[in-house]
Amino acid sequence: MLGNEAIAQACLEAGVSVASTYPGTPSSEIGAVLEARKQETGLYFEISTNEKVALEVAAAAAVSGLRSLVFFKHVGLNVASDPFVSLGYNGVKAGMVVLTADDPSLHSSQNEQDSRYYARLALLPIFEPSTPAEAHSMVIQAYELSEKLEVPVVVRTSTRVNHARGVVSVGEVRTAKSKGSFEKNPSRFVLVPANARRERLQQLDRMKATTAMAEESPLNFVIGEGKVGVVASGVAYTYVREHLNGVKVLKLGFSYPLPERMIERFISGLETVIVAEELSPLLEQDIIRLAKAVNPKLKVIGKLSGHLPFAFEYSPDTLRGLKGVVETDLPEKSVIVEEAKLPPRPPVLCAGCPHRATFYALRKALGKRKAVFSTDIGCYTLGVNPPMSMADYLLCMGSSVGAASGFSQSIDDKVVAFIGDSTLFHSGIPGIVNAVFNDHRFLLVVLDNGTTAMTGHQPTPGTGRSQEIACKCIDIEAVVRGCGVEDVHTVDPYDIKATTAVFSRVLESDSLSVIISRHVCPLAKRKKGSGKPLAFQVLTEKCTGCRTCIGQFTCPALALDGKKVQILAEACSGCGCCAQVCPKQAIGVIQ
Repeated sequence: MLGNEAIAQACLEAGVSVASTYPGTPSSEIGAVLEARKQETGLYFEISTNEKVALEVAAAAAVSGLRSLVFFKHVGLNVASDPFVSLGYNGVKAGMVVLTADDPSLHSSQNEQDSRYYARLALLPIFEPSTPAEAHSMVIQAYELSEKLEVPVVVRTSTRVNHARGVVSVGEVRTAKSKGSFEKNPSRFVLVPANARRERLQQLDRMKATTAMAEESPLNFVIGEGKVGVVASGVAYTYVREHLNGVKVLKLGFSYPLPERMIERFISGLETVIVAEELSPLLEQDIIRLAKAVNPKLKVIGKLSGHLPFAFEYSPDTLRGLKGVVETDLPEKSVIVEEAKLPPRPPVLCAGCPHRATFYALRKALGKRKAVFSTDIGCYTLGVNPPMSMADYLLCMGSSVGAASGFSQSIDDKVVAFIGDSTLFHSGIPGIVNAVFNDHRFLLVVLDNGTTAMTGHQPTPGTGRSQEIACKCIDIEAVVRGCGVEDVHTVDPYDIKATTAVFSRVLESDSLSVIISRHVCPLAKRKKGSGKPLAFQVLTEKCTGCRTCIGQFTCPALALDGKKVQILAEACSGCGCCAQVCPKQAIGVIQ
């Protein structure tokens, strides 16, 4: 199984009743599996508007006696951190797992962060699987521990666990409880200061009991012999097992609260200990502290010693930094790295992507006018690439609107913000309210492609869920007007001339304006099997080889054939935008 498939399977075996998420790579496939298999158990699964709401949904289920799961990528935990930390105080009644998928090396993220800090901040237990099989078994054990302690348990995965494949021994799927009951207990569940102070002391007592459990947990174990030891957690453990020889290894699967007595026993007879952990040197700092009492001459090797890198994910090549410290079976040079020189393949907007047409129309409308572009998280972030070059500032989900407010107050240039439909519902609406409330003036472009495209085409509040779940689709224009924006327009970016005209008019105004650029993602449309696209061809007798279509529109379905342009039929989505861009009218529909 894929690691994410194993996690979903474990939830079905554990009898999870409620699962919630906001999609984010590398965790997204968990939701795809739960959505497809929820009928097996009666599981309720929802895609929430953002991670904070998702955690609150799962927490309410867990205090009502239903096992719950909330999952997201590492930056999603930032969004959910407010209720997450409070939940460490008053806890839950049924098992609850908070799965956070870290993304070392930033494969699909705007930053690289270590979620262990958050679990330590909230004083919640952490499990760190190394393989898909461990992810499966640890999720099941996490529910059992959660119910013993009456607090959520954090399962911290990483890209190489979520997206690895391995053999998993599965169990029987359980029927989920459809309804629970909430027993009122305001002194516990209402965190006014007087109650929170009492819960804080109980939380600290609970941590002592949890530490004792970590000391005895079979998820923490020692293998091998030698005077050189390794303490490893997460996927780093797999690289240690595969490539380091003659070492004694302490695997920490239940890594927090720290099993200090176990670590002290492990390091007491060693000459050297290597600490293998991804991202921050948390375990390394703990071991340096513990060694002062039990083995002050111990040599601690890791990130702080300079042998292992702080940045990016680990791989077998990372262990080359340990040569001279311990025996490895790695070759002097990696044959794969040396010989496999792949051509560069920068990410681009797909053929027929409506965002490209939106950017093109706006660029035409702007002309030589200077503008600052505040962008957001989504496919449209690729507008940073030339020739569009429409991304100047990006922080996080929903930040484009708030940042545009700041720019509009701080500079004289025209300010344009971009946000996607899913991201708008996630965290863009407060920024619009703020802009209205404080009279900030800029142009906000809502790129509505009718899906959450970047993470796998999940639905949005603007599209509704599915036929089996009756719900209203939320109209973006009504939301924006409801926030107080008066100058609102909706365009179809595939009509480049009309879209350019609307942009031109709005750019002349000195008000807060919103343009909703709406056209469904062609990949999402293709998945639904709706309609056969038109087929376009280059009329070679009219093509002068001016390359306007390639140089200014940059659709990947366009390519040079000698001095003239051709359309790659296997890549073309039939949007027809290139025909509108061509100044010679040299592109037409195949009759």
